[in-house]
Amino acid sequence: MWIEKRRFPSPNKRIRLFSVTYLSQGLKVKGLLAEPAAPGRYDGFLYLRGGIKNVGMVRPGRIVQFASQGFVVFAPYYRGNQGGEGNEDFAGDDREDAFAAFRLLQNHELVNDRRVHIFGFSRGGIMGILTAIEMGSAAASFASWGGVSDMALTYRERKDLRRMMKRVIGGTPEKVPEAYGRRTPFDKVGSIEAPVLLIHGEKDENVSIEHARHLEQELINQKKSVETWYFNQFTHYFPPQENRRIVRDLAQWMKSR
Repeated sequence: MWIEKRRFPSPNKRIRLFSVTYLSQGLKVKGLLAEPAAPGRYDGFLYLRGGIKNVGMVRPGRIVQFASQGFVVFAPYYRGNQGGEGNEDFAGDDREDAFAAFRLLQNHELVNDRRVHIFGFSRGGIMGILTAIEMGSAAASFASWGGVSDMALTYRERKDLRRMMKRVIGGTPEKVPEAYGRRTPFDKVGSIEAPVLLIHGEKDENVSIEHARHLEQELINQKKSVETWYFNQFTHYFPPQENRRIVRDLAQWMKSR
């Protein structure tokens, strides 16, 4: 299952953390795995991080926060990070790292009845959409929190990311529209079978709420199950107390699907 699984220091004695290595398209990719220590079987939770490289890197405390709600959580670092092989390419071929991680969670010995939920934060939102499309009815639910849905819109909105995006994706949306189109799969959302939850702050300047609204409308057009939790007072980062409350509410939403 795992090529390598090593204990990782956990800030919570009720949650076991592991640094793991797994295969994606033949590449050795790294990730962080969290398991509740209490005996039992749990739903799986695929945590798809935001950012790229060391920006937005997976935080153990965040993974433990979700695992404490009663999930086996797996968070890929994506290829090329933390000693993994290959090169991250911003929802290009590195989407396969999410697909492989989902399948590993399905087969985890503590995961109940192969039930795995998909969660994406920020750039992880587009990774989550792609994974929900790929997995179809196998996904128990999909939640996107402050998530990207349109890569060309990200290029237009984030001047600070343009140099990186041109380098990683191969150019601007005008020069390589097919590369941006491949990363903006609105034409394939009809393949999503999982219920969808969109969480977004209306004051978000990192990922505008237009990403959530566009995805919401596309899902409605396809007659898919979509629920929205929009917060007019919040940015990309929610206050700690509200964050904890929404994590609890999100866990309940997922488990009820």
